[in-house]
Parts: sequence; C-alpha cells; structure tokens
Amino acid sequence: MFNITLPDGKKISFERKIDGLEIAKKISSSLFKKALIMEVDGQLKDLSFEIEKDTNVRIITNKEKEGLEVIRHDAAHIMAMSVQELFPGTQVTIGPVIENGFYYDFARKEPFTSDDLKKIENKMGEIIDRDVKTRREVWEREKAIKHFKKLGEKYKAEIIESIPENEELSIYHHGDTWHDLCRGPHLVSSSKIGKAFKLTKVSGAYWRGNSNNEMLQRIYGTCWSSKKDLEEYLHRLEEAEKRDHRKLG
Repeated sequence: MFNITLPDGKKISFERKIDGLEIAKKISSSLFKKALIMEVDGQLKDLSFEIEKDTNVRIITNKEKEGLEVIRHDAAHIMAMSVQELFPGTQVTIGPVIENGFYYDFARKEPFTSDDLKKIENKMGEIIDRDVKTRREVWEREKAIKHFKKLGEKYKAEIIESIPENEELSIYHHGDTWHDLCRGPHLVSSSKIGKAFKLTKVSGAYWRGNSNNEMLQRIYGTCWSSKKDLEEYLHRLEEAEKRDHRKLG
C-alpha cells in the first residue's frame, strides 16, 4: 500500500499502481472531468503516468497556468496534424508554446495563404470533435532517426541527432497515424483543447534561427481556456492596432 499526498495535505491510499485519471476520479467526479495533466513530486506528467509509491500529486485544470499552457501545446500539435492532412509532403519542425499562444514552423514550397489558415482552423475543429486519443511512447534514438528520415522528415531527424544521448526520446501519438517528437506532457485526447483558438498569421523563420539555413514558414495561433477569454484577447489586439502611432500618424 502507498499514499498519494494532495496539496492540502490529505492522503489517499492505494494498493495497486494507479494513474492520474484514477486519482482525479477518487478526489471528485468534477475534478475528473476538468483534469488536464498533473504534477508528480514537482514534475509535470500526463494523466496516464502510473504511480506505485508514496508521491505528492497535484491535479491541474485549465484554471492554472500549466493547464492553459498544455492546452496551447496540444493545439500546436493538432495544428501541425491538420497541416499535414491538408497539405501532404509538408515537413514539421518545432512548435512551442509562447505568450498568449503557440506557433509551428513548416517546410513547404508553396506559401500559406489566409484562405489556408481558415482551412487549417476548420480541420483543427474536426480533429478536436473526433476526440482523438493521445499516447506516449519512448523510442530508441536510432529507431527514431531512421523512422523520421524514412518519412522524409529530415528536420525532425536532425533535431533528434542533436539531443544528448542520455536523454529519453518520447514520441506522442495523436490518433492512429500522426505523431511527433515531444517532451510533453499532453492532454489525454484532442477534445480537451476546446474551440477557443484562432490562427493569427504566417511569417518567415530561418531553420534554427540561422540566416544561412533554409527559410521556413511559421504559423502563429492563440488559444485560451474559454471563448470569452479568446474574444477578450482578440479585442485587446484590435484596440492596440487602433492605437498604433504609425496608423494614427
């Protein structure tokens, strides 16, 4: 038997290995529905992470900073998934969370247009409605390099080659076919992202920030916990543009 200690000091005892979803359900049914990821002894983990010893656990929802960040991170993955479904042959590179949203860099000969962004947004909505499940796997370094090279993802293979050999390589699968190299954590399924997102713009970005490298296309997006928060953010952007001294001049 081992104990899970919650932030308020309360302890819950278990006799077998359990994951974050089971812990959240044990605490309350409402928390089970709102849970996104968890903190395990100070480290952020997927809810599918299994525990079998005395541990401090904090269940994270979209009311917390870490919860909003993981929603944005998953939105970035689903955007990349949408791009590759719509535009086969496009390569994905990196896609981090940034202030107020996320971006992903793509290698594609044809430029993305404003119409393309709308198509990608619609496809993201479809994938979210599909409620595709997330699965994490740990791969051996050489297997991962060989796999992504075979897919024609040379940038992804290069990223893996630059990762220190002692670091664990985690691959996240969203649904049955799409997957990417990522440290995580991630949501249990795409439906947890919600629909409070918008793709905002496309810009150029050099691979690894080096002007001697290829120019990629960077798609930016914003994502929030609720449509109300999204609308307020977009309104603030609109007001800021109106106050732009260049336009006033």
